[in-house]
Amino acid sequence: MSRRHAILFGLTGLIYLLVVVAVVCDTTLVDLDWALKQLRPYKRWPDVQPLLNIWIVAGQRGPSAIVACLWLGWRSYRTRTARPLLVMGAALLLLNITVGGVKIVTGRLGPHYAHYIGSPELFSGGTIFPSGHTANAVVTWGVLAYLAVRWRRLGTVLAGLTAVSIGLTTVYLGTHWVSDVFAGWAAGVLVLLALPLVEPLLAAADERITALWRAPGR
Repeated sequence: MSRRHAILFGLTGLIYLLVVVAVVCDTTLVDLDWALKQLRPYKRWPDVQPLLNIWIVAGQRGPSAIVACLWLGWRSYRTRTARPLLVMGAALLLLNITVGGVKIVTGRLGPHYAHYIGSPELFSGGTIFPSGHTANAVVTWGVLAYLAVRWRRLGTVLAGLTAVSIGLTTVYLGTHWVSDVFAGWAAGVLVLLALPLVEPLLAAADERITALWRAPGR
């Protein structure tokens, strides 16, 4: 891990931790959550809701992963290497473990199911924190940018814009608190920053798979 990589990893982890602590300790961040909930953006600006209901699908695990894996599968076939699919698989596995674990531990309810005004709604059996939609958008489209050698810079910009817009869309629709989105962005970026650390394992797996793929008679 380079010094720059380590600094980015540490800063992102610190931001993630601060958001978690801010929610658990019921700070002003929770007040901001409630202020945006009571604003009800989907009722104030209803004209854009149909479009955003469609756009939010870009952050859902199933549809976005299927589209991404189809393209990566085609790339694997063309380049005769399993690395693109292995990178995506490793990223989604890390995402499920890290984000899913925090969701289970915090048990936070979403804005539509909140019971007490001003409460962080923790340990109530919910699975809303951090935002899986947001984290998945960061990871799925971020991996595509990570693997796009020729168009990496443009891909990074597009992936960032997608992840930001997906997170803000969940706040508009009232499906997530804004603190969920902050945590989702940080969690997704941490997964992307962790990918280079598992590259040696992925390279070893790719060598074995490629050897089987290129074996005589296959």
